[in-house]
Amino acid sequence: MTIALVVFGLRYREVAGNAAEQPQCDLLEGACEWTTSEGDWRVTLIATEPSAQGMQYRLLLTVPKSPDRFLAVLRGRSMYMGEYPVPLVREELHEYQARFTAPFCTTGAEMVWRIDLQDGQEKLKNVPWTLVFKAH
Repeated sequence: MTIALVVFGLRYREVAGNAAEQPQCDLLEGACEWTTSEGDWRVTLIATEPSAQGMQYRLLLTVPKSPDRFLAVLRGRSMYMGEYPVPLVREELHEYQARFTAPFCTTGAEMVWRIDLQDGQEKLKNVPWTLVFKAH
């Protein structure tokens, strides 16, 4: 039992440490860009208009190589509110977009969301940023 707790603790610290060390990029302040061995990546988020369900957003991505099953997953950063897969639609060869509504948070006026880019169930490992935005 003690060994299991030590192993779990070390893994938790490793995962938590990696998340804490990764710099944040606020998508509503401007595009998040980075370069990998495959080429240049660019992620942009635009707040479009409020609706009865919440603020509507448009997510735009330019990628050097398209993952097989590309999607974005919306997760609460300031509070856990579930996971919301956001399908990415290919517009051009290496350009994708998605439209989504960030759910309301009933405990406060502002909610910080994280967007994870995934290939199917696997989070992409080549993203050097924690992609975040604050919903109002």
